[in-house]
Amino acid sequence: MTIGIHVPILAIAVPLLGAFALPIFAKVHRNLRDLWAILVAAFTCAMVVALAVQVFTSGIQLYTLGAASPTATVVQGGFPIRIVLVVDGMSAFMGLITALVGLASLMYAFQFLKEEQGKTLAMTLFFLLWAGMLGMEYTGDMFNFVFLEVTSIAACALVGYRTWESRPPEAAFKAMAMYTVGGLLVLLAVGILYGEYGALNIAYLSSKISGTPLDKVALGLLLGGLLMKAGTVPAHMWAPDAYGEAPAQAAIVLVANTQASLYGLFRVLFTLYGGALSTPAVGWLVTALGTLTLLVAALMAVIQTDLGRLIAYGAVSQIGYMLLGVGVGLTVISSRPDFGLVAMKGGIFHMMNDAATVGLLFLAAGVVKRACGTKDLRALGGLGHDLKWTSGFFFLGALALAGIPPLNGFASKFLIYESSFRLSPILTAIAVLGSILLLAVFVRAFQGVFLGPRLRTVQPAPLGMLIAMGVLAAIILAFGLVPDFFVRHMVTPAAEALWRGRDLYLAAVLGG
Repeated sequence: MTIGIHVPILAIAVPLLGAFALPIFAKVHRNLRDLWAILVAAFTCAMVVALAVQVFTSGIQLYTLGAASPTATVVQGGFPIRIVLVVDGMSAFMGLITALVGLASLMYAFQFLKEEQGKTLAMTLFFLLWAGMLGMEYTGDMFNFVFLEVTSIAACALVGYRTWESRPPEAAFKAMAMYTVGGLLVLLAVGILYGEYGALNIAYLSSKISGTPLDKVALGLLLGGLLMKAGTVPAHMWAPDAYGEAPAQAAIVLVANTQASLYGLFRVLFTLYGGALSTPAVGWLVTALGTLTLLVAALMAVIQTDLGRLIAYGAVSQIGYMLLGVGVGLTVISSRPDFGLVAMKGGIFHMMNDAATVGLLFLAAGVVKRACGTKDLRALGGLGHDLKWTSGFFFLGALALAGIPPLNGFASKFLIYESSFRLSPILTAIAVLGSILLLAVFVRAFQGVFLGPRLRTVQPAPLGMLIAMGVLAAIILAFGLVPDFFVRHMVTPAAEALWRGRDLYLAAVLGG
């Protein structure tokens, strides 16, 4: 029996084990803790990449705990309840995003976090959040959406563990309130579906859901809960506080965490309810929420005076672009025109681009906070004299976030602009307006923080933090300069898994 068979479960179990074992190693010696963290991170990334290669080359990967297959029954009748992991193109793509962000976050954390300020606790919570995100992305049954709660607990703790400051606990409380309500909505929906069909497996439920009134109620609850967790307008109030007050290495993981919730939303809409959604109403709802989110967040970014909150609103706006692209595809999925698939590719591609771009901006802001002790734009200026690499990374991230060619943000946004125009030119006009606003806001922030006369002398960022930012900058450049390669080999399989992969998903799990 080779390790390759168990790659899906190892990708989840190893960081989970890493989280619980890390404080023990820290008690022995800090260097042993750091070595353990490096080994766990390296192994987890290796498992995620290996699993993605298997999926992109061989198709859907299935893993069943405690049985030979999901349909191997132990009782007569019904569908057995057991833990099933199903990894298709979309799941594998999300796993790669999670691995990239997690790796950059950990590399940055080694030199950013201070021992006396909870370094061991922050790293433990990071691994717990990492395991929860991967579990959410790889699960094949609704009950294992319990990983949603694992990510909620870890994320809120990462935001608020610095109790010696006043604002982080308040931000964590706001996030936990929204997470709790969203989680309850999802749990109630799962209970309704289980009561109606006596099963929790996504593929089995998908084969049975026909659009009954109870099915529609469950869909509404799932939409509400997952959209709240993703931070979309009008349930976005917690996100700027959480992103802005979290430590830099945690903020970029929180961005990936909201994308895991978006993944859950897409899985529900395209796979779970893919056989019952015959009208474009839900697609138009997702499209409208995406358009509203990108515009409102961009407008709110204009008035921010704190660098962290400014980037946070930029991050929220990018959620809108993802919803816009996928929403356009969902709106026209019944007739399946070509531009619907292009929209899906744009929205999904933007998830990876957003993780790298917003992540780079948050890491650069962390360098500023570490050097100056503040992120108040009114108290900053001239930092480019001493933080040359950091200022360059920030400027690169700002241009990419605004969608300036030839960077990665332009590659995915152009697909969204092109396809949304086919549905309604108004959607494209609003999306372009949002990008223009973000460009103006971030150019102003760059000028205010890094340009002008030197107001103070600060120490440059340590090498480890620069390497972490360099990794994300390399992703931005590579995905922008040769987008066709990544769209062909990574984005297209992910989009196809949602666009027309429901039947393959059901066949892989149920047989036939």
